[in-house]
Amino acid sequence: MAPGIEGRAEGPAEGEARRAAEDVLAVLAERGVAVTEAARERITGCADPEILRHWLRRAVTAPTAEDVFSDQ
Repeated sequence: MAPGIEGRAEGPAEGEARRAAEDVLAVLAERGVAVTEAARERITGCADPEILRHWLRRAVTAPTAEDVFSDQ
């Protein structure tokens, strides 16, 4: 593999995860849901866009930021 190819392949996925995390936080903020530092770190620290999409859907109705992570 040529130098730098792996880094370029990871870039878009990392960017997608970062944007998805920002979306989750934006929905919670728009709804006036308080986000603890621990919840913020969990959201921004997640690198899996699929999990973040799931959390985004939950953020629309979750009563608390911690409930975003619950599967109930």
